[in-house]
Parts: sequence; structure tokens; C-alpha cells
Amino acid sequence: MKKKITQLELLMEYYIENPDRDIPHSEIVDWATSEWYKRTGTVFRDPDRGIRRLHQEGKLIKVRKGVYRYSENIHGYDLPVLENFSQRQKRKILERDNYKCVVCGRGEKEGVELHVDHIKPRDLGGKAIIENGQTLCAQHNHMKKNLRHTEAAKNLFIRMYKLAEKGEDENLMKFCSAVLELYDRYGINGHIEWKK
Repeated sequence: MKKKITQLELLMEYYIENPDRDIPHSEIVDWATSEWYKRTGTVFRDPDRGIRRLHQEGKLIKVRKGVYRYSENIHGYDLPVLENFSQRQKRKILERDNYKCVVCGRGEKEGVELHVDHIKPRDLGGKAIIENGQTLCAQHNHMKKNLRHTEAAKNLFIRMYKLAEKGEDENLMKFCSAVLELYDRYGINGHIEWKK
């Protein structure tokens, strides 16, 4: 009987079979999702997270955004040292944040899974210190990982503006509009468009 393979092992299988080659994100994701389904009959839910994790564990080299490489001589590269929070630090961060997501205020009482997140991401040099930690629900942690902080926040204010508009909440519309105008004034995340 064949040994069950994990999703991370499947991703590494492809990189190892293609050493010293810059592999674009779309190529590995398409292969992994298709191959996983062939082998297991189930859906590979988040290959992006798996690829990031392999990089964070020092198993892949990030060539540029969305492109990773595996090399048998990976130790010859200047890889970042990625720091994890200790269990003690995680407890202190959760306690400080009252066991609630700092974005939406939901917590375990509402049946929400909580994560302890690096404010400045580890792969951008974020340290595992309590001041660089925050409590996020799984939804907002995933959103942040995909969009980075300023992008996630801008999308959040756009969504709040639309909800306020629907509910005819003039005060909240003005507030969201003022925040979004600051993004425009300082040229932050101009690729995310919004209209009044």
C-alpha cells in the first residue's frame, strides 16, 4: 500500500523533480491542485500557503514575487532567518488582545479560530517579539497574508463603505470615504480602485 503523502510533500516533490529552475506560481499551483485531486480525489485548498511555508522553513528560495526555486545547494544562498513565536509569547499576545481578533473583535466565544500573527511578516524580517504580534481570526489572517496590511485595510474600508451606503449610514460613509481619500492623497495601493 502506498504511503499517504501530505500536501507539503507533494509541493516539494515537484520542486525536487525540477531543481535549479525558477518555477512560477501558476505552474506549481496548477500541477499541485491537479495532481492532488488525481491522487486523493479531494481538493487542495491552499497551495499558496504551502509554498510560503516551504519558503519560510528554508526549503525554497524566493526568486521574486510568485517565483520560487529549489536547489540541492540551498544552504549556499543567503536565506532569511524566520522567527516563530514561542507558546509563551502566543499566550501573552492572546491575553493582551483579550482573545479577540484585533480587526473584527470576534473570538472563540463566537466560534472563530484565532491565530497569532506577525504584524511585520517574518519573510520581510519581522521579529518574534510580543510587540510584533497580534491576534487575528482565521479569515483576517488569511486576508492579510494575501493582501498585505495596507491592501487588506483598504479593501475592508471599501467593503464597509458599500455596507454603510446600503444601510444609508451617512456618518459611517463619511468616515470610510475620509480614510479612502487618505489612501489616494498619499498614493497608497492605487491599484485598488474605489468610487463614491
